[in-house]
Amino acid sequence: MHETEVLRRFNRTYTQRIGALDESFLGLGLPLGAARLVFEIGSGETTVRDLRARLGLDSGQLARQLRRLEDDGLVTVAPDPDDRRRRTVRLTRKGLRFRDRLDVRSEQLAQRLVDPLTPRQRERLTDALATADLLVRAATVELRAVHPSDPRAREAMQSYFRELDERFPTGFDVGPANDEEAMAPGAGTFVVATSDGEPVACGGVQALSPEVGEIKRMWVHPEWRGAGMGSRLLRHLEEATRELGHETVRLDTNGTLVEAIAMYERAGYRHIERYNDNPYAQAWFEKRLTS
Repeated sequence: MHETEVLRRFNRTYTQRIGALDESFLGLGLPLGAARLVFEIGSGETTVRDLRARLGLDSGQLARQLRRLEDDGLVTVAPDPDDRRRRTVRLTRKGLRFRDRLDVRSEQLAQRLVDPLTPRQRERLTDALATADLLVRAATVELRAVHPSDPRAREAMQSYFRELDERFPTGFDVGPANDEEAMAPGAGTFVVATSDGEPVACGGVQALSPEVGEIKRMWVHPEWRGAGMGSRLLRHLEEATRELGHETVRLDTNGTLVEAIAMYERAGYRHIERYNDNPYAQAWFEKRLTS
């Protein structure tokens, strides 16, 4: 059976079992789309912009959904007092009670779906769904070039630095070095991968010479590893290096990052002698880019 047919058959079976097409999802009086929006708003405050990014809805779709929820007394939408151009969204007390009932009934439905299965079947299903969820989400990740000072870039790099500090035996100190301008548009490039508006990976390219570019700050969120995100990001950065006019790409890494070293070797990088003064580098790589 073709891979797309497997996915389509699963979608048909699952949507039928959970009642995705019902006008009253889980018997709560709202269709699935509106109920999902209540769940995404959560117990705090969010913005229309954030909801649009997380759910992939256009402005018109989201506006219609929010109007319905407002009419039902489940949400309030108001201008942000700190920025009148933004609109904030918050669940009302009625909306919070609805969200609690939605959570309870969703859990009950999930339990009914797995009740007929043996413990071994449940374990297999859980593992399979976890893998499917990761891979499907990975396929929807967007890679975008941004300035290294962009908030999403800063958030990703801070996560990268924290992980290095935890994993390196001597810790990690980014120090006074500032390579942002070397990776800014016009000089190099910096790429952030996002899912539901949140950064899940990053990496940049800076010039070592007109012929040689260097990949820097490459990081993938731990929860996204094992889904091919690292290899996809590496290929993207190689293409960006090529578009910047470089014929060769180099990078360095620490010996602690064995999974990164294995990925570079699989991607055709060869070990070379030290080419920089990075105190944390213990392995240096180079790859000739084909046209």
